[in-house]
This record gives sequence, C-alpha cells and structure tokens, in this order.
Amino acid sequence: MSRKAPASALPPAAGLPDAQVQVESFRQVREAHRSELTEDYVELISDLLVHAGEARQVDIAERMGVSQPTVAKMLKRLIRDGYVIQRPYRGVFLSDAGQRLAQASRARHRTVEAFLLALGVPEDIARRDAEGIEHHVSAETLAAFETFTAGRRD
Repeated sequence: MSRKAPASALPPAAGLPDAQVQVESFRQVREAHRSELTEDYVELISDLLVHAGEARQVDIAERMGVSQPTVAKMLKRLIRDGYVIQRPYRGVFLSDAGQRLAQASRARHRTVEAFLLALGVPEDIARRDAEGIEHHVSAETLAAFETFTAGRRD
C-alpha cells in the first residue's frame, strides 16, 4: 500500500509561473467553460438545420445526450442571449449572431481536428478531442495550428 508523502516532504514547486500569468490562465479557462455549452448548442442547431432541415428539441436532446427539459432550459438561455429564435410548431432557428457563433466554433473545431490528424491522432479520437480543445484554444495557438497544417498540405 503506497501512501502520499506529506506536503512538507514534497519538493518545492519548480518554475511556478508568475501570479499574473496564472491568474490570466485560470481566467481564460473559466471564460471558455462559460461559453463552450453555448457554442456546442448553436453549432449542433446549425448542423441540424443544414442536414435535417429543422432543429427540434427532441433531436437536440438525442445528439447532446441530455433530457428534453435540459434542452428547453438551454434554449431559453440562448433565446435570451440572442442566439436562437424559437417558432411555435417549427422548432428553433439561429439568429444572425447564432449563425456567426456556429461558424466560428465550427472553424475552430476543424482547425484543431486538422492539427490533431496531422500529428497522427486517429480520426475518431481527433474528432472527440477537438470537441473539447476547440473551446479552450487561444487565437494565437489556433493561428499556429493553422500555420502548421497549411505547411503540411504544401
């Protein structure tokens, strides 16, 4: 049976980042967590509208792996925030802001997925991993991913 060493016995943290750098890192993660669910929903709604011609709560719930009441609650939030328009008996549609957000999220996802594929990550794993990474990657890192994958296509 192994036991953890007491904190006092552990070596001091080597290379602890500057406090302000750490603050900014944690802030960036919290902001990504706040926006990722919104981005996932608008991207899925966009995909359903393109591929199925409609985005119904039942279809959103099935593909998100959540209950219909959970979807209804999120749709109210998306309507409040101006991303979604709900029409009685016709499902949900994206506002202009929702369409822009879905396009940006999809583009980030494709860039991250292409980068992972270029590294040799299997396609199904790259697709799943890109789903999480896309929300947390900075604009600078995303640009580096694009440069890297563009260089590999030439």
